[in-house]
Amino acid sequence: MRYLIAATTAAVLLAGCATAKTSNTGRTATEQLLISNAVDQSLDKVDFRPFAGRKVFLQEKYVDCQDKSYVIASVRHRLLSQGALLMEKPEDAEIGIEMRSGGVGTDMSESFLGTPEIVLPGMMTVPEIKLVEKNVQTATAKIGLVAYDYANKRVLGDGGQTTAVSDNNNWSVLGVGPIRTGSLKNEVARATTGRNRSVPAKVPPKVAFASPEMPREIQYAGGAKKAAEEPEAVPVVVPAEAEQPAGDGGSAIRQIGDWWEQ
Repeated sequence: MRYLIAATTAAVLLAGCATAKTSNTGRTATEQLLISNAVDQSLDKVDFRPFAGRKVFLQEKYVDCQDKSYVIASVRHRLLSQGALLMEKPEDAEIGIEMRSGGVGTDMSESFLGTPEIVLPGMMTVPEIKLVEKNVQTATAKIGLVAYDYANKRVLGDGGQTTAVSDNNNWSVLGVGPIRTGSLKNEVARATTGRNRSVPAKVPPKVAFASPEMPREIQYAGGAKKAAEEPEAVPVVVPAEAEQPAGDGGSAIRQIGDWWEQ
């Protein structure tokens, strides 16, 4: 009995707890979305239709920013969507397009309405009081583009720079919040709610693949054979009761009699 009491007492005194570990990426999703939103808005001002049906080489070595891959891929996407033929080598292209980044990054500002922290004589401190607080994070994307003809090395149009700003504002009133406003909130709302939301494609619960269609020409070790031209002869199976052993005279006589009666 005393062992039971001791075990119960130890269980009560040695109560444990468990914690779950969480981690965050080096850059917040808000920061990345702000930059990509600013890049998309800046490219919305560029008309890529004159490159439809033309062989284009995109020069990207002048793009220098942390989100370089997204900027380049976005320009490639818009060229392809307008019918441009992107070449991997400049010697294969008719038109060269040079792109450059003038500034792709974020800024942060904080402001509040209230009283700041005040240090009084005698080691006394009046704490900071924030009635209304506002945190603003903005992203700016400035992208320059110029196009020229490889044949005569002449510039095609003026080209130029396109700039856009995306913002995310967090408000807090008397410690209640954050209340979010800004262009980033509107973009996320359009993509996740309402009639224009992006509906995810349904995927099977298991990994499944479909086999490719059989080609019309099948390669064999001895050469090529076109399966669709001449189908192989199908062997005729003779029923067992119709088969007769060779040299059966009675069977031959019966067949002659049947033919005579016809």
